[in-house]
Amino acid sequence: MSEQLSLQHIAEAVYTVNRHAKTAPEPQHLYFLKKEAINQLLKENRAEKIGLHFSERPKLSNQHSTLLVKVANYYFHILPTKNDFKELEHLGALDQSYRNPRTKMSLSKAKRIIYQYINWRPKKKPKYRHNQKNQYSSYYTPSSLGKMEWPPTKTHRQ
Repeated sequence: MSEQLSLQHIAEAVYTVNRHAKTAPEPQHLYFLKKEAINQLLKENRAEKIGLHFSERPKLSNQHSTLLVKVANYYFHILPTKNDFKELEHLGALDQSYRNPRTKMSLSKAKRIIYQYINWRPKKKPKYRHNQKNQYSSYYTPSSLGKMEWPPTKTHRQ
């Protein structure tokens, strides 16, 4: 299934997912997709490990390194393994002057491409909740319309 997709399309999809993850309120799933796609590309020798960079945003003021990976004509950072520290050159600080080529791809299309590439299916959310009783919010007040007796059996004037 992964052979159907061109390396350029996969790289553009990873770029799009990564760009959206940086501003998403809950980016965990997007970063998961990026990591899985890059790891799959590395396994298939369709991506190349370039070297290590110091992180742009150190965790808790502790400097750490990220792995620079080239996919087609795009560059991405992922977390390195212990072997990466032994086998790859450390490139020092991140080169801020370099930018990946701009890509116009919707996030939904990028996710579809990566889902297909890594052969992953998102969990489907049920459209309807079964066995759900009438659950009202604590602010709900049931209407009394249609529940009055007609004609009235009690008179209020006495």
